[in-house]
Amino acid sequence: MEEGNVKEALKKCAVGFGTSEVVEEFAVEDGELKLVKRKVTRRDIPPDIKAVKMLLDDDDVSEMSDEQLESERQRLIRQLKEEGDD
Repeated sequence: MEEGNVKEALKKCAVGFGTSEVVEEFAVEDGELKLVKRKVTRRDIPPDIKAVKMLLDDDDVSEMSDEQLESERQRLIRQLKEEGDD
């Protein structure tokens, strides 16, 4: 995986994302496969504080309180959303 792709994946984890899983069930009818059931499950993956910590490249996160980390996470989420709107 390229470095740019890793950073984008890290940003995605930091802000959370939605994903869908598709499960299809087939049966043989008249000698042919026919789709008999299709189930789509949507899941929301919540933001990950560890990913936020990894994005903080200039700050020493080991000395930050949970409140400071949460505040920084919210700042990064706003920043990433603004970049996504461009």
